[in-house]
Amino acid sequence: MSMTRTESPRVTGRTRDEIAQRLAADLVDGYTVNLGVGIPLAVPQHIPADREVFLQSENGILGLGPAPEPGTEDPDLTNAGKQPTSMIPGGAIVDSAMSFAIIRGGHLDVTILGALQVSEAGDLANWYVPGRNPAVGGAMDLVAGTPQVWVCMEHVDRKGQPKLVPECTFPLTGRGVVTRVYTDLAVFHVMDGVLTLVECAPGVTPEDVRLRTAAHYVEAAPA
Repeated sequence: MSMTRTESPRVTGRTRDEIAQRLAADLVDGYTVNLGVGIPLAVPQHIPADREVFLQSENGILGLGPAPEPGTEDPDLTNAGKQPTSMIPGGAIVDSAMSFAIIRGGHLDVTILGALQVSEAGDLANWYVPGRNPAVGGAMDLVAGTPQVWVCMEHVDRKGQPKLVPECTFPLTGRGVVTRVYTDLAVFHVMDGVLTLVECAPGVTPEDVRLRTAAHYVEAAPA
């Protein structure tokens, strides 16, 4: 008798912090990047030292820095998740209108978001949880105004159900907008509209990923 996905044996992939670290390693020198809430907020801690990346927060910060040391927090300086943050030298604070002009005006290279579901076609659902108040926030603006949308999330939900699915069952944030997905088990790129497995996390096999993925995908050819 074959296993269902929810019966698949547990595998240990990357932690949430390690997902953010893996994603940060792919950021390109000179990029301007928006960070959503959740796992993306750990990205500032992991920007490689040899790269200058400008991090934007939709609540009005351009030049977001890493989390401050305990005891040095400024209660008036927080990221989009309302967590204490810092700013890099030369960073700027702007009002909401200017922040969304940056987003909607095409001035970002990448937006990094969490997700509830990503479809095999790159559709994104990340704002509505049944039974809770819907609050889409700025996510629709971000995915519409940014050429690259990188998702970082756990591969399955709390019930063990895949979050990479054939079609999203939650309301969409954007259709065909996702370009990369970073999970605790793997890294996927959406190449010419095709979801493509490019890397498994350390200690995770392609079969481990296959058992926990409902979406159709292909595997990239070995480098």
